Amino acid sequence: MKRILVFVAITFALTWAYEFVVVYPLVEGDLSQVPSMVVTLAIGTAMFFPAIGVVLTRLVTREGFRNCVIKPYPWRKSLPWFALAWFGPSALIILGAVIYFLVFPGDFDPQSTQFAAMLERQMADAGAPAELPSIAMLAVVQILTGVFLGPLMNIVTTFGEEWGWRGYFVPKLARRMGIVPTLLVSGIIWGLWHAPLTVLGHNYGVGYPGWPITGIFAMCVFCIAIGIFLSYVTIRTGSCLAATFGHGALNSLVGASTIFAVAGVSPFVGPSPTGIIGGCGFIMVAVIMLVDLRRRERDGALRVPTAGADDEEGGFCPRETRGSCG
Repeated sequence: MKRILVFVAITFALTWAYEFVVVYPLVEGDLSQVPSMVVTLAIGTAMFFPAIGVVLTRLVTREGFRNCVIKPYPWRKSLPWFALAWFGPSALIILGAVIYFLVFPGDFDPQSTQFAAMLERQMADAGAPAELPSIAMLAVVQILTGVFLGPLMNIVTTFGEEWGWRGYFVPKLARRMGIVPTLLVSGIIWGLWHAPLTVLGHNYGVGYPGWPITGIFAMCVFCIAIGIFLSYVTIRTGSCLAATFGHGALNSLVGASTIFAVAGVSPFVGPSPTGIIGGCGFIMVAVIMLVDLRRRERDGALRVPTAGADDEEGGFCPRETRGSCG
């Protein structure tokens, strides 16, 4: 438990200090609008701190760098789950957006009026020609790029998060409690880690009823669902690289569905996956995965990757099933 607490303390302290000192002055109080490139890079930099937390925790506690949860199981076993990590988030984002627009057809804007206006402003600020490219073509390019290249394009920053949360924190926490409470607690902590950016309006905007508590709560729910998916592919592959690809796929398409949304739709509902309907695909899959992991735990077949020098090489069994795992 000591190493868990050290990792959480270091990661939160470094991330929150950086965001308050660097990001907040850049943003000037509102992230709900399209951020500049400088702000985007500043926010992306915060994703490295969980990895830094792992390094510092392993050094401070003299744990060393054994069992880093990076090398996957043999490819014949792990490849299907890497494929799920790569393509699954894109499919679930598209599914959630389709369901949202079927439930709220009035929120569907095939002309992408809001997106076109945003492009006009950006082109004007950049001094570019005023003629807009085809919105439909841009949407297709964004979606195809996100599906096939997004996981690889985002690998550097998403590894920064995933080596920390799925490659260290979740395996460590699972030694102390069952898999269900592990994934619920880790999802809540991951959501709270995002709190400074949520307060600024990242994902949910500002000024909504209950701001910012409502947004922080919604972010925790979102992180529980996404965290279960990312933890599942990590467990099935033995590597946090699967979660890295899945996180990259999510980040590359998380805002794609809003291209076709009218102005003023509620981010707590959809069409982006951070909303309850836009994210319904992730929620349903998370429930299925959680049930499967609990069944494996109950049957003594759950193998969670080992993180750090404390644990037995090759994985471990939860306390109630230890000794019966293969």
